[in-house]
Amino acid sequence: MKRIRKAVFPVAGLGTRFLPATKATPKEMLPIVDKPLIQFAVEEAIEAGITEMIFVTGRTKRAIEDHFDKSYELESELAAKKKDDLLKLLHSVLPPHVNCIYIRQAEPLGLGHAVGCAASVVDDEPFAVILADDLIDGKPGALKQMIEAAHRHGGSVLGVEEVPRAETRKYGIVSSTRVDERTEKLTAIVEKPAPEVAPSTLAVVGRYVLTPKVFELIASVKAGAVGEIQLTDAISALLAYEPVFAYRFEGTRYDCGSKLGYLKASVDYGRKHPEVGAEFDAFLKQLR
Repeated sequence: MKRIRKAVFPVAGLGTRFLPATKATPKEMLPIVDKPLIQFAVEEAIEAGITEMIFVTGRTKRAIEDHFDKSYELESELAAKKKDDLLKLLHSVLPPHVNCIYIRQAEPLGLGHAVGCAASVVDDEPFAVILADDLIDGKPGALKQMIEAAHRHGGSVLGVEEVPRAETRKYGIVSSTRVDERTEKLTAIVEKPAPEVAPSTLAVVGRYVLTPKVFELIASVKAGAVGEIQLTDAISALLAYEPVFAYRFEGTRYDCGSKLGYLKASVDYGRKHPEVGAEFDAFLKQLR
């Protein structure tokens, strides 16, 4: 497999579960302590060797572009006041060797459609897909683990974890055969099956390493009952052409697309924050 240097971030969703906070603010810009979700995702990609960040955006998403752009006024003010630590922090948001590309998805037509919008930019290269509201705390990051697995096994790789059977209808669920301790080869993938018919409890969660063949298959996928083109359907079709693997990444996943998952991430990251972690942890202990 070629070196993977491009990552697609589908960020056009409306974030309705966090209204009214997301009425004018992208859900990907919601902060975990002092860092937005999208920055955690980009940092994970950079750690994995990604240099081209492709954001598939929609209306009201301008804040994401502004976050990764240079802020001349703010930087000038910090420099004038000799706030060097804060200035260094701003400069670290996007390293100089990393490039950002923004593509507009005119209407939300599903994850498959969002990924397909990036086809002309990705071109004929393997690439990653990261869903920013799945925050994964891993060392190394989940995407780096998956890219290494893709090079070892020679195929697309999906990040997976076990979920309660009652929750299978929330995820793409795979059936597979074991390859090694953390890797399984897919035999099938089903989008959001009911618990009683789900082939397993191994769910795809927010990280993908895909070959460019998937773009051709996305283009041939028919929209479902709610008018959306599902990435799961394209991956299912991909199985007829090449191997696809499920990788059980090492790390803790927080579903920050839900209020409870977001709160859990905020607490756990707050407790280990270098500036306020000790005081916050002491405060939490007082509540017990």
